Amino acid sequence: MKNIKDRFISYVTIDTQSDPDSETTPSTKKQWDLANKLADELREMGMEDVTIDEHAYIMATLPSNVDHEVPVIGFIAHFDTTPDYSGTHVKPQIIENYDGGDIRLDKEGEMILSPDYFEDLKLYKGQTLITTDGTTLLGADDKAGITEIMSAMEYLLEHPEIKHGSIRVGFTPDEEIGRGAHKFDVEKFGADWAYTMDGSQIGELEYENFNAAGASIRFKGKSVHPGYAKGKMKNSVLFAHEFLAALPENEVPQKTSGREGFFHFYEINGDVEHTEVKGIIRDHDKDLFEGRKNLLKKIIDDLNSKYGAVATLEIKDQYFNMKEKVEPVMHIVDIAEQAMKAIGITPIIKPIRGGTDGSQLSYMGLPCPNIFAGGHNFHGPYEYVPLESMEKATEVIVKIAELTADRYRNEKR
Repeated sequence: MKNIKDRFISYVTIDTQSDPDSETTPSTKKQWDLANKLADELREMGMEDVTIDEHAYIMATLPSNVDHEVPVIGFIAHFDTTPDYSGTHVKPQIIENYDGGDIRLDKEGEMILSPDYFEDLKLYKGQTLITTDGTTLLGADDKAGITEIMSAMEYLLEHPEIKHGSIRVGFTPDEEIGRGAHKFDVEKFGADWAYTMDGSQIGELEYENFNAAGASIRFKGKSVHPGYAKGKMKNSVLFAHEFLAALPENEVPQKTSGREGFFHFYEINGDVEHTEVKGIIRDHDKDLFEGRKNLLKKIIDDLNSKYGAVATLEIKDQYFNMKEKVEPVMHIVDIAEQAMKAIGITPIIKPIRGGTDGSQLSYMGLPCPNIFAGGHNFHGPYEYVPLESMEKATEVIVKIAELTADRYRNEKR
């Protein structure tokens, strides 16, 4: 089997940043560079039915090696990286036998990866860390997941004594801009259920995520010479300010955790005549989620009643909590939990404060919990991944395949 560290580095040094302003799929041509490489590697290692479609979605099959019927399971990861931070010229650094102290990322020593700030580092003392050089993100989100799936498939091919049913592999573009599942052909994939390898800390196992919506509010004003504006000017910037001030001040990302929802307004542009505010709405609870959308509508209605048709609100649902689709088939979570325990990992079952391809795929008919890929501090220069976490994630995939085959052999009996 190819060295996991070498495989990971070969992937992260290929720039695959996606672009939310593009209307193509994939959203950037450079995503094809890694997509084609992955398809070639899958063929070379001996996977069957390897396909890459016109939108760069990759699928492949590891055939069953048992004589009893086993559900088809899948493993999915995305190869794009976030547009939030540069993924060009990634230069990974290898920190062997991490001593538990500060890590200087750049030559100047201005970028410090410190356990005093990033406390999770303390979990990995003595392990091998892969970090950035402080100038780019790393790309463990989600090239760690791709590495683990590829390595697990290669291991199973090299060890036919490990019994498993048919396994489908899927790699997607544009997950980081919310489109990873949009053109994923669930029927073609043909799995009964799947797992995204797109979590963070070792042990994470997630089947709950936010209900999510985007919100855009446009405010219309009337510009008049400020010296003669009394009773005439309508300042759209002030309408936007009044809207933001009416939101619950503690229901924001920096003041919430766990299953607590929030409003996050992240962009404001405008002048006296026109101002636009953009944001997102998040909540794990469906009723609270709807309540948040209704609160925005009420605030806008109040502003329009007060000032006269000065604001318009647009809300678009983005994805929903996969819990609703996974709970009826909870055995798929149980198998993953059992696999982790079997190789000495303590499962950390918690809700995702975000979303994955899995949430959209679950509503498309493919129940899809999320499993750790090992990386931390995604979307920025402090991103890192412990090599041992990627190795363990690879073992989890292999064990899930083995346990699924064993479970259904026993059920047949």
